[in-house]
Amino acid sequence: MVCGGFACSKNALCALNVVYMTDVINASWWVMSNKTRNELERSFDCCGLFNLTTLDQQDYAFCTAICKSRGPTCQMCGEKFLRHSDEALKILGGVGLFFSFTEILGVWLAMRFRNQKDPRANPSAFL
Repeated sequence: MVCGGFACSKNALCALNVVYMTDVINASWWVMSNKTRNELERSFDCCGLFNLTTLDQQDYAFCTAICKSRGPTCQMCGEKFLRHSDEALKILGGVGLFFSFTEILGVWLAMRFRNQKDPRANPSAFL
């Protein structure tokens, strides 16, 4: 199905966001050191990543976040990271859209005013 316009591109970017951001977060989570993971879990108040594999369950067992002491379950860090990255991408998309419209306005103004005659020049002169 071929679609055009802003709505289609926005929907495509949102789909890419969920699919690829999950892969990026998952890949980067297992590259981090245990100290970095513990700091992220404490600062975001979450445990584990997505709880998809046995490694995630082991990671959840070693969690030192505050939410684990308050209740039996904590929110997964992957969900919080996806929500945070979604908000950041929405802001960046709005900024990019703003600048693209100002660039279009600049091109239109340049084309509109570049071929005007100089009012101080001799009106009978050939331009």
